[in-house]
Amino acid sequence: MPKPRKTLVSLEATPYYHCVSRCVRRAFLCGKDDHSGQSFEHRRQWIQDKMKALADVFAVDVCAYSVMSNHYHVVLYIDRDEAESWGTTEVIRRRHSLFVATP
Repeated sequence: MPKPRKTLVSLEATPYYHCVSRCVRRAFLCGKDDHSGQSFEHRRQWIQDKMKALADVFAVDVCAYSVMSNHYHVVLYIDRDEAESWGTTEVIRRRHSLFVATP
């Protein structure tokens, strides 16, 4: 059963978190898929670019990462002091840099 994020992350315990995301059903994230013969290597740079962009928007630093053929690992540092220094306007500005408002 899923747990709320607030029970998974405790900055009092540690500001560092190891996160993993995997593909399912023999799907390929990067590299050459021997089953289909397709190459998905171009996605590796996409993932690296997205990690950098998201770290710039949120109060996190990417300490380490590894992108493999069907999954990736990332070690994040959550910068509580930076996040707490943001006012409402800054939070809204950062959120709007990621999501376009739709009517």
